Amino acid sequence: MDEPGWDHYRSFLAVIDHGSLSAAARELGLTQPTIGRHIALLEEALGHPLFSRSSSGLLPTEQAEALVPHARGMAHAAAALQRTASGMAGKVEGTVRISASEIVGVEVLPFLLAPLQVLHPGLEFELSARDEVEDLLRRQADIAVRMTEPKQEALLARFIGNIALRFHAHRDYLARYGIPKHMGDLKDHKLVGFDRQRAYLRAMMKRFPEAADAHFSFRADSNLAQFAAIRAGLGIGICQVELARRHPELVPVLPDFSMPLPTWVVMHEDLKTSPRCRAVFDALCDGLKRQVG
Repeated sequence: MDEPGWDHYRSFLAVIDHGSLSAAARELGLTQPTIGRHIALLEEALGHPLFSRSSSGLLPTEQAEALVPHARGMAHAAAALQRTASGMAGKVEGTVRISASEIVGVEVLPFLLAPLQVLHPGLEFELSARDEVEDLLRRQADIAVRMTEPKQEALLARFIGNIALRFHAHRDYLARYGIPKHMGDLKDHKLVGFDRQRAYLRAMMKRFPEAADAHFSFRADSNLAQFAAIRAGLGIGICQVELARRHPELVPVLPDFSMPLPTWVVMHEDLKTSPRCRAVFDALCDGLKRQVG
């Protein structure tokens, strides 16, 4: 019997993620019988069933759940291998995977990457836009934009500066409810914020105890959703100053309040000689410096 290879584990992950052989086949561009053979070979090699059938699809067994983190590690390694191979010709081309928070990934990075792709048409980008930190040492991403200082010695990190955060509101909201003059006035306003208390919110309350009675009428666990709510006029919220400046309908309020958001661009030191990674790293550093203020 042949030993299972990466193709078999890739099919396994697709079934895990999509819940059926047919959906996994569509995702990978294979036939359903091929996916079925891959799963059967894995089960034969491991000596355990990997899925059980239910009315909602295929459910992973305990043995399958134990395999998932290792299979995902293989997926990250395979993707990193492909990206490395694509950039070995010395040209600024190939794929660069970037990790950034949701708000930076959606509202900032595309505007920085577009002119870079004009200069280097062979560049391709993969973006992981989520607030969880991806592991650069395990090559889950090539480059990351982080708001916490990286500690690992094997990482090349450049401090960009502090991105300024301030309160903003839509001009229509302020026309309806008035402009707060002091932090204590927030208790009479509708606020946009997180659905649970974050570190920055605790720091704000400690610095401005008069705002402790403020009421959050729109709560979301997504910075992107909060920014959309501020732009829609749902209330006063905190957002990046440079992002707010793109929207003339947004008005800064409470000028005495400001929060710094320290920002780094980071990549594995082994990638500093990669032309494509170095070009993207430098472009992100230069572009993000314009967000600092």
